[in-house]
Amino acid sequence: MKVGIVIYSNDPETVFNAFRLGSFSIQKGDSVKIFLFAKGVESETLDNDNFEVSRQMQDFINTGGEIFACGTCLKIRKSGSSDMCPVSTLEDLHAIIKHSDKVLTF
Repeated sequence: MKVGIVIYSNDPETVFNAFRLGSFSIQKGDSVKIFLFAKGVESETLDNDNFEVSRQMQDFINTGGEIFACGTCLKIRKSGSSDMCPVSTLEDLHAIIKHSDKVLTF
């Protein structure tokens, strides 16, 4: 199955679990793409004592997942892309939605 996940939260537990689900889904044979939208583009900075979000993101990539980060949302936050989260557009989000069998939002 092709799974699209849209993360628009900056709550560490929510984001951690979204990436955890993405990795688990890949291990079950699905292909997963995650689009970081709105507050979701802050994901790499959400590590705390309970949730190592950036490690979970790297695990997701290591299992074969792809991450996309909204360029407009990054710009609003005066942030840029990273190796883990390349700048993307609504065109990319639209493609993820169009080609996914299921789309989940967090």
